[in-house]
Amino acid sequence: MKKVVNILTIAGFMFLGAIQSTQAQEAAKKSEGFRQELKQRFIEGDPGFMGIVLVALILGLAIAIERIIYLNMATTNTKKLVANVDEALSSGGVEAAKEVCRNTKGPVASIFYQGLERADEGIDAAEKAVVGYGGVQMGLLEKNISWLSLFIALAPMLGFMGTVIGMITAFDSIAVSNDISPAVVAVGIKQALLTTVFGLVVAIILQIFYNYIVSKVDNIVNNMEDASISLIDLLAKYKK
Repeated sequence: MKKVVNILTIAGFMFLGAIQSTQAQEAAKKSEGFRQELKQRFIEGDPGFMGIVLVALILGLAIAIERIIYLNMATTNTKKLVANVDEALSSGGVEAAKEVCRNTKGPVASIFYQGLERADEGIDAAEKAVVGYGGVQMGLLEKNISWLSLFIALAPMLGFMGTVIGMITAFDSIAVSNDISPAVVAVGIKQALLTTVFGLVVAIILQIFYNYIVSKVDNIVNNMEDASISLIDLLAKYKK
């Protein structure tokens, strides 16, 4: 009986392995077929305009990835930082709090450091330093986002330009052949539609990244403002 069970178990594993191998081969074939189809459509849509739209996609993605990495590195646990600065001010004074900020990454810690640098000049001076340096940090967070929005607008515009050129090509074919049969205009119309689709797809992809980046920046800026208010309150309490 045990031998029968073992044989059935081995057969079951072999059967499952065969199914998984078949599924993997089918997935590889589909992936290869998709790449070939995409390549063919790219060529049919006029490589000149399709190439320009592709460059817009590559540059837009490069900017988006760089911004996402930067913003993730700039994200700080502001509650923990405020608590550490409060503890440092209570135990070691301003210098100890500045050391905490030096050892913490992110724009919030940099803003805290600038405020603590002016703490000896009074609360008003520290608040002005925090507000001023906060504007600098906000500019760094929003760096290159305008270029990303440019590529979002540029991609569909290039696609529509390819559409117009494709339609002109179709009408030229009609004029040359003096015939309006589908075979005469099919190439130009196909080119027009493919460039439009490719431009819209690029714009949609970049728009998703853009919205995520903007929401990330807004979240960091809100944390910066809340933390800055907390720092001024801490300095006011420390000065008493």
